[in-house]
Amino acid sequence: MKRVIFFIACFFLPSVIFSQKILSVKIDGSINPASAEYIIKGIQKAEAENAECILIHLNTPGGLLTSTRNIVGVMMKSTVPVVVYVSPSGAHAGSAGVFITLAANIAAMAPETNIGAAHPVSLQGTPDTIMNEKMANDAAAFIRSIAQKRNRNIEWAENAVRMSIALSEKEALETNIIDYIANNDHELLAQIDGKKTEVNGGTKILQTKNASIEKYEMGFFQKVLDKLSDPNIAYMLMMIGFFGILFELFNPGAIFPGIIGVIALIFAFYAMSSMPVNYAGLSLIVFGIILFLLEIKIISHGLLTIGGIVSVLLGSLFLFRNTPAENFASVSYTVIIATTAVTTLFFLFVVGMGLKAQRAKPAIGLETFIGKTGEVINELAPTGTIKINGEIWRAESLSNNINTGEKIIVKKINNLTLYVEKI
Repeated sequence: MKRVIFFIACFFLPSVIFSQKILSVKIDGSINPASAEYIIKGIQKAEAENAECILIHLNTPGGLLTSTRNIVGVMMKSTVPVVVYVSPSGAHAGSAGVFITLAANIAAMAPETNIGAAHPVSLQGTPDTIMNEKMANDAAAFIRSIAQKRNRNIEWAENAVRMSIALSEKEALETNIIDYIANNDHELLAQIDGKKTEVNGGTKILQTKNASIEKYEMGFFQKVLDKLSDPNIAYMLMMIGFFGILFELFNPGAIFPGIIGVIALIFAFYAMSSMPVNYAGLSLIVFGIILFLLEIKIISHGLLTIGGIVSVLLGSLFLFRNTPAENFASVSYTVIIATTAVTTLFFLFVVGMGLKAQRAKPAIGLETFIGKTGEVINELAPTGTIKINGEIWRAESLSNNINTGEKIIVKKINNLTLYVEKI
C-alpha cells in the first residue's frame, strides 16, 4: 500500500508543482484603445484560467488618459495579481505608463530603464490654460488614489504629473515606486515567489518560482488598430484618402483611386476617433487642399498655392493636441514636412501640366487644320476649293484672289470653310 501511495505521489507531485501558469502580455508603444483592450482581455483570461498572476511587460511613452483609466480600473478589480515589469533595458514607462506601473500589485523594472515625466510639454510651448490646469489636477488626484491604494510614494506620484520628474530604476526602488529590479522574467519570478499580495476578494501568496510562462499575443484586428493609433500613420492615411478622392474627381471612372481614397479615409477617421484631434488643424488641412484645387481653376499667380502650403503645414502641426493629462505622440516633423512638400509638388505639377495643355496646339478636330499648307484646286475668287491633307475642302481667300495651283496656308476655320492666305 505504501508503494502505491509513493508511486501516486511521484506521478502527481511534479504536475502539481509545475501546474502554476503565468500569463504574459507585452506593450511596446502608446496606450490606446487597442492596447487597453489587449491588457484587459489578458487580465480576464488570467482570471478565467486561474493563473498565478499576469505579467505585463511595459515600454510606453504614454497615451490616452481614458484608455489608462480603463486599464487601471480592471487592474484594481482583478482577482489575480498583476505584475508590471518595465523592460527590456532601455525601456521607459512615461505618462500613462506611470499610472499603470503604480497600479500594479507588484512593480518591477529592468536595469537601465526609467519611469516618470507624466506631465508633457505643450506642442506650442505656451503656458497651461485654466482647462489644462483642471485636467492636471484631475490626473494628480487620480494618481494619488492609485499610489495610496498600492502603498507607494504618493508625493512622488503627484510630482510626476505636476513637475515632469523621472527616475531611474535604482531611484524608483529607493523611493518606493517599484518593488524589484530584475534582469529577466525568470529572475523576477524567483524574487516574487512566496510574496503575499492583496487582490480583489482576498489575499494570494504567489507560487512563481517554477511556474510556466504563457504568452498572450494581440489578435489580428487589435494589431491593426494598434498600428492605426500611431498619429503618423493616421495622418498619412488621411492625406492618401484626400488624394485618392481628388484623383477620382479629376478622372471620373478611374474607380481604383476613389476606392483606395475612401478606405484610407475610413481607417484614418476610425483611428483619429480615439485620439485628441484638434479640429481646427483638420479644417486647415482641408482648406489648404481646397486652395490647391482653386489654383488649377483660377489664375492667382501662385497666391493660392502659397496659401495652401501654409494652411496644410499649420494644420498638420496643430492636428493633435497635447494636454497635461495625456501625453499622446504628435505627428513627426519629418512626416509633416515630407507630406507638405509632396502635396505642393503634386499640385504644382498638375497646374503646370494644365497650363501646358492650354498652350498646346490641338491634336485632333478641325482646329488641327490651322497653320497647315495646301494647294488651290479651283481659283479662289474669293471662294473656291483647295486640296489639303489629301482632302478637298471649300475655302475662301482672306485677301486677293488666288489662282489655281498656288500654295496657301490656313488661317482659321468656320462652318467647314477654311479661310486661307497665299504663301
